[in-house]
Amino acid sequence: SYGKENLPELVPSLCKDDLDQLVSWLTEKDDNLRYKSFLLLQSRSEKYNDVYHYWNLFLEKLQSPNSFHRNIGLRLIAENVRWDEEGKFDDVCDLYLSFCDDEKPVTVRQCIQSLCKVVPYNTSCHTKIIHKLLSIDIAQRKESQQKLVLLDIISVLTLINKIQANNDITQYIENALTGGLLDKKSKQLVETQLKS
Repeated sequence: SYGKENLPELVPSLCKDDLDQLVSWLTEKDDNLRYKSFLLLQSRSEKYNDVYHYWNLFLEKLQSPNSFHRNIGLRLIAENVRWDEEGKFDDVCDLYLSFCDDEKPVTVRQCIQSLCKVVPYNTSCHTKIIHKLLSIDIAQRKESQQKLVLLDIISVLTLINKIQANNDITQYIENALTGGLLDKKSKQLVETQLKS
């Protein structure tokens, strides 16, 4: 019954039973209920570590034939890496990165974008993330997706480069800025990310 804009006020009052219910609603066919449940769990994950308890359920979602479920799993895993003192992400990093090659372009982008949530909290996987992102052949993507995927990749690589400088990343970004794929507005966006 809550609107999307009112969901954040619910976050502090959620208890374990509420979380159990929200996680179960992630498989609902009702898009509205599923999406709001996801948003609440995502917001809760930003400030509290109790959603991390459902890590294995989010991991199971990655095996779903339904791309919406895979997207939910990817995003909630990424959001909870901040609480991952057990190092579970290290064990699933290769699987996680395999979704950079998902059949659905939206899932590819969700995976890459979600790495921005992983990078600050898991430095042990930076090398794998760099290797995977640098190996993506942008030219093999749909033409309508090429620029978007490239910008997503640059966002993640820029974050990693701020934590630990990497010559391969610097070269990749320079090549992207001088190549013909990015328009003037996109180049300005990248320049802003590099300076911030």
